[in-house]
Amino acid sequence: MENKDVKQTAQEAMDAQRQQGSNKQLYFWIAALIIGGILGMLGNGTINEMCDFVATIFTRLFQFIAVPTIALAVITTLASLGAEKNTGKIFVRTITYTLLTTFAASFVALALYIIIAPGNLPSDLIGAAAGATKKYASLSYYNHFLNVVPNNMVRPFLEGNVLSVLSIAGAVGMGIACAPKNENREVVLKFVYGLQEVLFTMIRGLMKVLPIGIVAFAAQLSAQIEAGVIVGALGKYMAVVMGGNFIQMFIVLPLFLLARGLNPIDVFRKMSPALAVALFTKSSAATLPVTLASAEMNLKARKEVTRFVLPICTTINMNGCAAFILVTSLFVLQNGGVELTMGTMLTWVCISVFAAVGNAGVPMGCYFLTLSLVSSMGAPVGVMGIILPIYAVIDMIETAENVWSDSTVCAMTNNDLKDDLA
Repeated sequence: MENKDVKQTAQEAMDAQRQQGSNKQLYFWIAALIIGGILGMLGNGTINEMCDFVATIFTRLFQFIAVPTIALAVITTLASLGAEKNTGKIFVRTITYTLLTTFAASFVALALYIIIAPGNLPSDLIGAAAGATKKYASLSYYNHFLNVVPNNMVRPFLEGNVLSVLSIAGAVGMGIACAPKNENREVVLKFVYGLQEVLFTMIRGLMKVLPIGIVAFAAQLSAQIEAGVIVGALGKYMAVVMGGNFIQMFIVLPLFLLARGLNPIDVFRKMSPALAVALFTKSSAATLPVTLASAEMNLKARKEVTRFVLPICTTINMNGCAAFILVTSLFVLQNGGVELTMGTMLTWVCISVFAAVGNAGVPMGCYFLTLSLVSSMGAPVGVMGIILPIYAVIDMIETAENVWSDSTVCAMTNNDLKDDLA
């Protein structure tokens, strides 16, 4: 009995130490954001250039780690299908929560679009902006899906094609799961698990120096805001897009967490490093290493859940992207003279959700996907050219929303299966 009390006391001390470390990390992040914001507002060319250089280094490091992280996480999870009885339960909850949150985001955006009712843009402005999207007009939605199907093992990793990497990893993982249970299979599994441990050691090292990157990212953002973001006639459109993102982030997703008995403030605080990185990298795929580390180190989610849920959510759980596709498509169609009936708008809710599921978690992925959708319908793509200058800000917010939604799905799934995984 005494030994049990000693162990419990030691565990409590370790938990308190981890909590203290988590709080210090949060303070470092806040300080880095403030310092970076001040540096960006100074308008000093040398400082801005140096911050751009540092931010580029960190972005490349995220991209370098992200692709193998996705591949190894999916391979190891699917490879254990025969041994892990809870994989099916994790998968079902992941898909269910993904669809629920994505449909919620799309319906919130639709409600705001109806309430705020953005007007049409001047026709001469649309014509002048058409040149900005000319080089993207040839994009085809069919080509987007064709690019997912790999024609060799190397190209998807070189190009960072997340969906293609996911398909390869899924095939390899299932192949290992179905392979004969012999010594060769065990050797392959040990090799894959070993690579994954090395990768996560690298991620933990990157997390320790991440405040330096956040200073640079914050300075970049501050400098862009100082340069001015012209919205003009797009004010109502921006209000719909940004309002939908914020309602989803701070009302809808917390309600999902509360419904599952979780404290949304606590989850948000523990996942804040990933949300900050998502905000500045504008890529949920590049943020994945930090999302995984935050979920496992801060949220204390089980590895069986995090390394299965988060890579999949990074690819298919796109709340912000669904809202952007819906609002932007309706706005473009409206400017093209299409009558937006309730039936049309509800149809686009479904299109936006399933298009977002097929979108890759890369910078400007939603913009290109939306452009390919509206251009295939003959809508005035010049509107997309007007949106382009302000999309950088939209992309930041919607990527943070996507990662927050990924974190929410992971937390709910982990909570649902806490007894099964104990």
